Amino acid sequence: MSGLERRQTPKTRPMPQKRTALVASLDIGTSKVACMIARLKPCPPSDALRGRSHAVELIGYSQIQSHGVKAGAVIDLAGCEQAVRQAVALAERMAKVRVESVLLSVSGGRLQGCLIEAAADIKGGAVTAADVTRVTSTGMRHATGDGRTVLHALPVGYALDGVKGIRDPRGMVARQFGVDMNVVTSDATVARNLMLVVERCHLNVEAMASGPYVAGLSVLTDDEADIGAAVIEMGAGTTTMAIYSGGHFVHASGFALGGQHITMDLARGLGACIADAERIKTLYGTVLTGGSDARELMSVPSAGDDRDAPQVVSRATIANIVRHRAEEIFEMVRDRLADSPFAAEPRAKVVLSGGASQLTGIPDLASRILSRPVRIGRPLGFARLPGEARSASFAVPSGLLVYPQYAHLEHVEPRHTRQLLRTGTDGYFGKVGRWLREGF
Repeated sequence: MSGLERRQTPKTRPMPQKRTALVASLDIGTSKVACMIARLKPCPPSDALRGRSHAVELIGYSQIQSHGVKAGAVIDLAGCEQAVRQAVALAERMAKVRVESVLLSVSGGRLQGCLIEAAADIKGGAVTAADVTRVTSTGMRHATGDGRTVLHALPVGYALDGVKGIRDPRGMVARQFGVDMNVVTSDATVARNLMLVVERCHLNVEAMASGPYVAGLSVLTDDEADIGAAVIEMGAGTTTMAIYSGGHFVHASGFALGGQHITMDLARGLGACIADAERIKTLYGTVLTGGSDARELMSVPSAGDDRDAPQVVSRATIANIVRHRAEEIFEMVRDRLADSPFAAEPRAKVVLSGGASQLTGIPDLASRILSRPVRIGRPLGFARLPGEARSASFAVPSGLLVYPQYAHLEHVEPRHTRQLLRTGTDGYFGKVGRWLREGF
């Protein structure tokens, strides 16, 4: 796992403009492990999705229950490894290809974005590519504390002699060159253990990316990113957010609270087992209550002995439990948005993604607490996407499929770049991986 030796996760090289390739994405979450395999084909530019140089054709996907993960961090290596193996194998079987490398998301590890400024004097008069690399590398290292690893180092804007708003400074003349950049970091231990799980499955980690950032690549149009938007990725164990302004990813944050906490509240409040509480949340979870909800009763099996009589609860009781926890989550989101660049964007909207965002009434509740327009985000620009994969819960793995097209935007140390896409059916490593996963 040499990718973290110098405090930066591995990154893929920029996507070739006129080449077809296969991509495999892996999202290891608290409640589910999702794997998607797609074919990227060159396509003409789109008005709504200007950054996309390739069309994404999904050829295989899977979603299974996760094991050994809490708040986006691995707590049981063997259990998590088994879940990853199963998810990848199911997606491979559908796609009829063998996966050798994956793009991996990170949602745990206290994601944090830091908007920094770095500047240096120019000796030769004109800004060169080496000057850009030198200044951005210095800024990235300055923003990385002990025990943290860099997920993204995205230049937001450049300055020449104090004049900001420069898009491409190379070749321009100045005495001093500066850069504003968003450096997103995570706990190094969390990133290392996620990589370790994947490598124990005899797969390479092609690149790592923060969950809310790639969710934004999947669900936001370019106009929304230009005007300003906050993507709130509501997972089971974490809620993370990515702030977009002026078409750039400018801030990231998160906390360890999500849909799994709603499930646990239901289990405690109803005296039910966790599996039954999850089923109740999925089928009847809502933050809305009506006049008849107090009269609509349902039977809930007790968590103890099978011989215990089931409890009878009203739909209103369930809605109240769900609403209290959902309100707490959005109040924490509101506090973090108030301390971010999002607060300076009066017309910016909020886009929700993740499994917990699909609870009935969540957009209205979020709009009331955040005082912003809110919509549910679903993957955009995918060809023939199956119904299940079109949901908000697949925003992160589908965003990972889009992510290679935006690799050129990031500053990456040369030693951390890897050749994109070793996914395929042939080759020695592909055969070895198949033998180890499926048996000789």
